[in-house]
Amino acid sequence: MANILLGAATAPEQLAVRRIGLADLKDALSKGIDDFYAMPTHAIFLCAIYPVIGLVLARLAFGYSILPLIYPLASGFALVGPFAALGLYELSRRREAGLESSASHAFDVLHSSSIGAIAALGLVLLIMFGIWIDIAYNIYVANFGYAPPASLAQFAQDVLTTRAGWNLIVVGNGVGLLLAALVLTIGVVSFPLLVDRDVGAAVALLTSIQAVIKNPLTMAVWGLIVGVLLVIGSLPFFLGLTVVLPVLGHSTWHLYRKVVEADASPPPVLRSRQGEKRYAADFPAALFPWRK
Repeated sequence: MANILLGAATAPEQLAVRRIGLADLKDALSKGIDDFYAMPTHAIFLCAIYPVIGLVLARLAFGYSILPLIYPLASGFALVGPFAALGLYELSRRREAGLESSASHAFDVLHSSSIGAIAALGLVLLIMFGIWIDIAYNIYVANFGYAPPASLAQFAQDVLTTRAGWNLIVVGNGVGLLLAALVLTIGVVSFPLLVDRDVGAAVALLTSIQAVIKNPLTMAVWGLIVGVLLVIGSLPFFLGLTVVLPVLGHSTWHLYRKVVEADASPPPVLRSRQGEKRYAADFPAALFPWRK
């Protein structure tokens, strides 16, 4: 537990956080796009699964009545994005260091000594995603009841031209904005930091909060960029996310590099993946390597 919270250091690290500006956001996005061009197959392979999972889960959970949740699902990717992009951070890190960056290396993070801290923070984001979907559904029910929309045209008309629809838009977006701001604060640099250094969940979380406090306007603009791109990428049927997610993931790595100063913090230790025998009796414990 101490390793999950504090990492490899015997005492919590105090990481230096820089002030950045809008030019730094532009540069981070430019470098993220460059990474995507350099590793397009890898990035699409990693991220194509997320929209598919979103559609399948929505279909299983709500059948043909998922229309009111399409927007919450699309915007909800902002809540799990920092966790979902772990493999992209690793690929950008390796490319930056001049290391081989094939798709298989995206999963090196699963063998990292930081995986416990990563999983702990990831669980927080997944819980927040579930809370957001539940809140969004209940806001819709409170305004329109349990009956599903008769059609897409009717749903659009109800949302855009009725008092209940306006209330849904205002309240839903207000709650979503609060959750997105919270996720931005705790996740904007914490996950890239844990991929890069073995500092523990507590240090990563505090560093991310400090980054937002020190750069409130710049981080707000970054959050707006992420939100707009995710909405655009969700059309049609989330397919655009196969490009938007990798670009944002790679860009977030470069944003982290600009915000957090390099120091002597120890890098994560990668456990060897070769020569290791696996037995059926190890399942499901093998899914949680940090417990070994």
